[in-house]
Amino acid sequence: MRVDRARWGLALLMLPTLIVAMDVTALLLALPRLSADLGADNVEQLWISDSYGLVVAGLVITMGTLGDRIGRRRLLLTGAAAFAVLSVVAAFAVDPLMLIVVRALLGVAGATLAPSTLSLITTMFRDERERGRAIAIWATGQFAGGALGPVLAGVLLQHFWWGSVFLIAVPPMALLLAAGPALLPEFRSDRAGRLDPVGVGLSLAAMLLLVYGVKQLAVDGIAGGSSLGPAVALLVGAVLGLLFVRRQLRVEEPLLDLRLLRSRPFAAVLVGLVLAGVAMAGTGLLVTQYLQNVLDHSPAVSAVLFAPMGLGVAVGTMTAPALARRTKQTTAIAGGLACSALGGLLLAAVDGSLVPVMTGITVLALGTGPLFALGTGLVLGSVPPERAGSAASMSETGNYLGGSLGFALLGVLAAVVYRHRMDGASDSLAGAVAAARELPAAQGAVFLQHAREAFTGALHVTGFAAAGIFAVLVVLVLTMRQSAVVAPERELEASRG
Repeated sequence: MRVDRARWGLALLMLPTLIVAMDVTALLLALPRLSADLGADNVEQLWISDSYGLVVAGLVITMGTLGDRIGRRRLLLTGAAAFAVLSVVAAFAVDPLMLIVVRALLGVAGATLAPSTLSLITTMFRDERERGRAIAIWATGQFAGGALGPVLAGVLLQHFWWGSVFLIAVPPMALLLAAGPALLPEFRSDRAGRLDPVGVGLSLAAMLLLVYGVKQLAVDGIAGGSSLGPAVALLVGAVLGLLFVRRQLRVEEPLLDLRLLRSRPFAAVLVGLVLAGVAMAGTGLLVTQYLQNVLDHSPAVSAVLFAPMGLGVAVGTMTAPALARRTKQTTAIAGGLACSALGGLLLAAVDGSLVPVMTGITVLALGTGPLFALGTGLVLGSVPPERAGSAASMSETGNYLGGSLGFALLGVLAAVVYRHRMDGASDSLAGAVAAARELPAAQGAVFLQHAREAFTGALHVTGFAAAGIFAVLVVLVLTMRQSAVVAPERELEASRG
């Protein structure tokens, strides 16, 4: 397609990417007010915040492959229309159950957007350099939206009711629907076939159970409780996942082409996306609590102070293509990950003041930019155009799994360290803050100071863990064979033969 049309099309594809990221993070700030207005209890609040992500994680594989088969632009516009309508319904929800159901339906619509936008980029930009730049811009929108969401939510909630955080999605989606048919090309694989209903069911059930189990284990671990429910969910999810993999390797038209994993760079980047997600989500969880309960900032101020993490990734993704022109892609990615490891070490040295923690999260986030931009480009460039939707869905699945695992693994690690340092006197910093209010002033101040020091120690351990994860990724990336990067499609063809 013409260059100008492609660039305008890329700008249009930024809209759903930016808005969906803003919508997800903005809800976190709106949750207390909407919960009070709707009378939502703690369990209902959890489902209001998690139902969207759970459904997206469960359906993103299906939607990526569906776009390859029925048309990527058609799927994107259908999802955008549904997202706009459901956003209006969510804004005027009258009770918690209605909002939970609508959020789950929004997850169905949201699952169409990321793989569709990414796979359309491969259709619009066939030149490797142009495609890399376009993916970097796309990733910038995603992370910038995540960083700006709470800030925008704070402004809206100051002047309007909580439903306004949902309505901000409507105008951009309407513009996408109006201009999409003219600016975006359609692509449908010539080898499109029927979807595998059994595969869809296994994929959805496995991802829902695995993500739910990980999230609930994190909640139970941080709260100091224990339950067989999350463990059973993980076990059943793992069994269903194995059945899904087995079926995909046997059916003639698989929902997900697992042969893509035989490309070493493809597999290495996916592992990198998962592990980077673990490190970022885990440190993000600790830093947001640190800002509020150790440094005593309000949620709104903490959201602004936390924005450099998302903006750091955005800057890193934007500068990645220029960096790749001066050095090999693997060197650029490894260098960025080394920078992120340094950021983890900076978090391991925070001393109760704001500057070190802000510097640490910014450096850590900045270094992940080349992985998200160049790594995602490498994944999409490793497959023929007709498989781009499937490859994009695998990339997005890696991101979701990494985030969920980060909350669970590093969140539980931090909780264990905190409880050990508190000698069992407190299970969480939030609980310690509440307990300190019930004690005499002097005794409460001493107890709270001890709890804050224990939590700072937990953040130190988390920073070291994140640095270790990034160091492992540096080694992984540097050992990738350049021959596989140069000719990934030939490697895939050989694996089929």
